Amino acid sequence: MKKVVLLLVVCAMVLLPFSGTLASAQEADLTIGLSFPSLAFAWFAFLEQAVFDKAEILGVEVVSLEAENRVDRQMAIVEDMIIKEVDGVLLVPIEIEAIVPAVLALNAAGIPVVTVDRRLAEGAAEVLAHVGADNLEGGRKAGQFIVDKLTEKYGEPRGVVIELYGTPGAGPAIDRSAGFNEVLAQHPGITVHTRTAYFGRADGMRVMEDVIIGIPEFDAVFGANDEMILGGLEAMKASGVVDVEATITIGFDALPDALASIDQGILDATIEQFPGRQASDGFQVLIDNLREGTVPTEPITLIEPTVITAANLGDAEKAF
Repeated sequence: MKKVVLLLVVCAMVLLPFSGTLASAQEADLTIGLSFPSLAFAWFAFLEQAVFDKAEILGVEVVSLEAENRVDRQMAIVEDMIIKEVDGVLLVPIEIEAIVPAVLALNAAGIPVVTVDRRLAEGAAEVLAHVGADNLEGGRKAGQFIVDKLTEKYGEPRGVVIELYGTPGAGPAIDRSAGFNEVLAQHPGITVHTRTAYFGRADGMRVMEDVIIGIPEFDAVFGANDEMILGGLEAMKASGVVDVEATITIGFDALPDALASIDQGILDATIEQFPGRQASDGFQVLIDNLREGTVPTEPITLIEPTVITAANLGDAEKAF
């Protein structure tokens, strides 16, 4: 443990100081550290704002620092929070395994941790609670959406499907893909080609460009987040050979850009995982523990995701 803490201190000294965002309320009695992958992903910007809004209501100060989607930076951020003696940490781990030493350091310092959206490897470190979407179920719903659409198209579930996979090692990437493939594996007439696009829009576009060259005929595309499917749609439109509107497409996250695309009749669907509710509920659990010593009876809370299409756009958390 001493070696782990020493390593984190060295990382912090190399990479700090950080210029974090500070949301404060008058007479705040608690300071909470918030660390998440990157503000380059619109989903995390929405989550951060939801935390600030909740902190304002509860009268708590929040120090928020993004990790530029780098594990080493997130580890240094956590160590900086230990040095600054924050009261608790709300954490969105970049990966389920790599960030474990930083959480062990928080455990050693006696600082409670709640994870949101992305989980840690089970039993790897002590976490007060996890609040997230049921990504496994979300993947299943995306898979069933495509199965139903293929059945409408061919009279039976058959066809070629492209899966745009997220960041390897990230909990949502693992769970969404597992749920998605669980459903599609029940239909032998469907062939799935999986390509990694790291949850990024530019990566989604680049990977889809390669797919169009290598697999010129496909029926459906599932992006494990909206950034990837939106990049994929741009590649399909730019190709001049793919009929975007005839291709079944579904993303994940229900970002405003994805909802606008659905409204325009381009993207068929996305999976809503309610980031505002995740952030708010996770933050409340942490504050209740710090102020009242409350320990949640259920250490894991999974919010059931919803398929959003043109028929129910108003049900999205970020509906316009």
